[in-house]
Amino acid sequence: MKKLINDPSDYVDEMLDGMVAAYPDRVRRLDGTKVLVRADGPVEGKVAVVSGGGSGHEPTHAGFIGDGMLDGAAAGEVFTSPTANELDEMVRAADAGEGVLCVVKNYEGDVMNFDTAAEMAEMEDVDVAQVVVNDDVAVEDSLYTSGRRGVAGTIFVHKIAGAKAAEGGSLEEVRDVAEKAIDNVRTMGMALTSCITPEKGEETFDLGDDEIELGIGIHGEPGTERTDHMSADEVAEHLTTNVLDDLAVEDGEEVVVMVNGMGGTPLSELFIVNKKVQDVVSDRGLDVWDTWVGDYMTSLDMEGCSITVLRLDDELKGLLEADVDTPALKR
Repeated sequence: MKKLINDPSDYVDEMLDGMVAAYPDRVRRLDGTKVLVRADGPVEGKVAVVSGGGSGHEPTHAGFIGDGMLDGAAAGEVFTSPTANELDEMVRAADAGEGVLCVVKNYEGDVMNFDTAAEMAEMEDVDVAQVVVNDDVAVEDSLYTSGRRGVAGTIFVHKIAGAKAAEGGSLEEVRDVAEKAIDNVRTMGMALTSCITPEKGEETFDLGDDEIELGIGIHGEPGTERTDHMSADEVAEHLTTNVLDDLAVEDGEEVVVMVNGMGGTPLSELFIVNKKVQDVVSDRGLDVWDTWVGDYMTSLDMEGCSITVLRLDDELKGLLEADVDTPALKR
């Protein structure tokens, strides 16, 4: 294993301290926790939007803390849910009296610990609402989930909920628009290689030299099919077709597309994938309103990508194009 780390057991702590050192005017760390919150928070008169989950998916989650997006993010150990106690501390630290929306990816540990944290915070008179993102069309009831997994579509949910909160929406309104985004977003991913976790120092699953995994999860969970290597066009068409079929989009609808890297794929290759994705979407008679290409929700050093499509209406478009200023996303 060759990684730019020190002691593997310090991986998350040192990463968070490094992020704070890079963006001291944007984020601060709650003492004794793996929680980052807005440096200028809590923001008075605004619903707080928070999220969290296992580390290893950077820039998710803390990279999206800032104006127009998240007010806090809790980091677990690599691919491990944050504890309920730390999630509770995050919720209470982010609350400015208008309530807190928790955006949760559908993994059993995350859902259970966020549920517990919400109960704990509500005992301290904090109003808490939750939404659970389950955008992965590949599999149901996977290794870590009951139902579909929450993956890169979560970033659109963060952006939309954060923008609604920034414009003064109530907790109910922020929750409702987050649910609308969840209802209209789908994702499917693939892997060319496994990832290597710092503690284990070895691949999390085996892939042959000429094999790829379709439908992979962001922790290396098994997908729908292990097959021979495919070209970029073949991969893009397979993933995009499955996403569009599941979303049941209709001719003339507007969508936003995300081509997300899994951490180890060059940006040039993501653009090659995107070229075919645009063809597939256009062939369905859809209007691509915007496209995001880059690393938004990764799996350490895994090579691969995911394709996300979000169906739009005027409200979602307005929230997506609203100003946002975070370490990982500016518009």
